[in-house]
Amino acid sequence: MIFRQLFEPETSTYTYLLGDEETREAVLVDPVASMVDRDLAALAEHGLTLKYVLETHVHADHVAADTELRERTGCRVGLPEQSGVDCADFQVREGEPVEVGSVRIDPLYTPGHTDDSHSYVVGDMVLTGDTLLIDGCGRTDFQNGDAEALFESVRNKLFALPERTLVYPGHDYNHRHVSTIGQEKERNPRLGMDKSREEFLEIMANLDLPYPKRIDEAVPANKQCGRKHAA
Repeated sequence: MIFRQLFEPETSTYTYLLGDEETREAVLVDPVASMVDRDLAALAEHGLTLKYVLETHVHADHVAADTELRERTGCRVGLPEQSGVDCADFQVREGEPVEVGSVRIDPLYTPGHTDDSHSYVVGDMVLTGDTLLIDGCGRTDFQNGDAEALFESVRNKLFALPERTLVYPGHDYNHRHVSTIGQEKERNPRLGMDKSREEFLEIMANLDLPYPKRIDEAVPANKQCGRKHAA
């Protein structure tokens, strides 16, 4: 498998490229509209054809590249079934793997950050979106976020994966690239196994975070698969 972790510096967003070495078909997970040319260059560098774009959830911090990539490559766009969008070519559901050649992507429904959040298990790694970050997790105070649901998603689904599973998050703000399930269970300051449900809920209730800068632009656009002039 060809695997690339690509970084967008304005919002510290990671986009993931996964490609099959035999069929030369590829998937992009969480592509950012401002980075389309970079992503197309990465595909060309490896001689890959984009088959699918997958989103982990409807993002509030950036406009997604779904529509532009579909128009420029003919790829198909998949969003979680809970996202409530009608612009996707197919719905992502737990229990329904997405396959590109020998690369199998297994969706896990991991709500909490948002009510549509999914993670993607690919062999011995998991792309966790904003559900589980390195030494952290996504906020839960908008888009039907639910701290209790996030706790259940991490503890009952993500932490049930083998401890050696590599964790590739949707963001990192401290120049970190990868963790493991075992590391997060041991030392995540919000969700480590030494934290109770009650402690986690208290932490999340007192984050006092600012309103996301681009949420009023990004969410409506991403409900239309990244159409920048969506109503």
